[in-house]
Amino acid sequence: MQELSEATKKLVFQYKLDRQLSLPKQGVETIHVDEVAKKVAGFYEKIRTIVDWKEEHLMRRAAIIRKLKRRFFNLELNNFTVTENVAESLVLELIRGGHFPNDKIAETKIGEVQKIIDKYIFILKNNPESKARETGLNFYNWLIEVSACEIEEALAPAIKEMALIDYMFGLMKEKIKVSDKIFQAGLLNKEDVDLQIYIAVCQALFKLDNPIISYNLIKYKYPNWQRADQQLLLKMSEGVFRVWNGIEKDLTNPMANKFYYICEKYDTPYLLMGDILSANNTAEAEKKISDPSALESLIKDAYSKRLSTLKSRISRAAVYSTLSIFVTKVLSLVLLEVLIEKALGSKINILLLAMDVLIPTLLMFLLVATARRPSKKNLNLVTMETMKIAYRKEGIDTYEIKMSRKKGVVMKVFLSLIYVLSAFVTFGVIYYILHYFNFPISSILIDMIFIALILFAGTAVSKRAQELTMEEEKEGFISFLSDVFFLPGQGLGRWISNKWKRYNALAALFNALIDMPFSAFVEFLEKWRYFIKDKKEEIR
Repeated sequence: MQELSEATKKLVFQYKLDRQLSLPKQGVETIHVDEVAKKVAGFYEKIRTIVDWKEEHLMRRAAIIRKLKRRFFNLELNNFTVTENVAESLVLELIRGGHFPNDKIAETKIGEVQKIIDKYIFILKNNPESKARETGLNFYNWLIEVSACEIEEALAPAIKEMALIDYMFGLMKEKIKVSDKIFQAGLLNKEDVDLQIYIAVCQALFKLDNPIISYNLIKYKYPNWQRADQQLLLKMSEGVFRVWNGIEKDLTNPMANKFYYICEKYDTPYLLMGDILSANNTAEAEKKISDPSALESLIKDAYSKRLSTLKSRISRAAVYSTLSIFVTKVLSLVLLEVLIEKALGSKINILLLAMDVLIPTLLMFLLVATARRPSKKNLNLVTMETMKIAYRKEGIDTYEIKMSRKKGVVMKVFLSLIYVLSAFVTFGVIYYILHYFNFPISSILIDMIFIALILFAGTAVSKRAQELTMEEEKEGFISFLSDVFFLPGQGLGRWISNKWKRYNALAALFNALIDMPFSAFVEFLEKWRYFIKDKKEEIR
């Protein structure tokens, strides 16, 4: 037997606490929605999954944000004069949509959610900052996204996930060392190191996005935020723009990628430790992981299961991301292409339109099919690293963050020119091939946008396939060439995708013309069902 480290003991305790809290409580009234209404709403939510697809762990919060924005818009029209019952309708709608389980959430949670909504409404009403149109809209969206994170946490506390983040964060603080040259060059302040490690851990371990990290940073900076009193709320309202701008700067720090690279490389042992504690009874797991031979067996078993799950997740992500691109982007652009052809008086070629769809599909398939999987050697590295973090030991491995090699102005200009040249070559080849097959210029331009979007989405899926890999990536000459010519396309795809999120016409159409009426219909259906049930009970 080996002694577990204090951090591992604390992690075991947190998992034990989560298991206790997840047990059904006797005598507690839970929220119930009608099953028929739930099925109807669930079907609609699956369609919405395709329209604005995000990674699986972000879908529930995306639904909360969407429904919360609709309610905040209605409240704003009434100058936030009536805020009662907002939480109840929101929670019921989320349960109907299948985002939270039926008959599992205590009715007292509605009161908690209402307090959260009231808290963020208070900040919106009382912040004294200038509300310029662009800044005001961005701030408004950010605040709603953060409030959605707190609502999600209230309805489904992520105790295990936060415990694992704290576990990795505590150990990474000891391991990551920053070169003094970075501080001397003014690229990073010493007091910001822990913050950057925390952000990197959140991004690497659970692929958390900016809203949830923003919420975690608010809790990090204001430990009493979830139980905020009037004094803290007034303080936050007065300085909320400074808080927002500060968090945005933290998230876009120029050194952030270096912290993320280290945390992404070493996150697998922490994920496996979480899997081991989740899969076993906590008391038994503590005994087992204290035995190195038993822990080694558990690591291999957890690794095998996660690898299998990863393969299915990659396939599912590839399908949904491609469908999402087709529905929200490809169909929109194909429609645009048809309108352009009609405006120019050209004859619409059905075969070319079909090729517009098939080319991106084939490209996505190739990117996912050729994604590299972890080798057998990777398991040995993962096993060794997991055992290192589990037990108390004297020596500590360190990972140093160093300054990038300086490039002169001439070299920077030269490399930038090469990058631009490679972009011209890449899109020039695409243009030549499509032009050779007599694609019209409008179709060629739209196909280039398709290909850029698919390159970006496919690359993201391919990177996810390597999330268990701890081996140093070996790049050959072919890999180098593919980076040279595909990177510009990936960059363009990322830029278009980010812009599309802000100006997604199809999603806006769903929200305005379908989302609100459909939600009202489902609510009416549920009330009608209860009315019929009451009438049936009267008949004896």
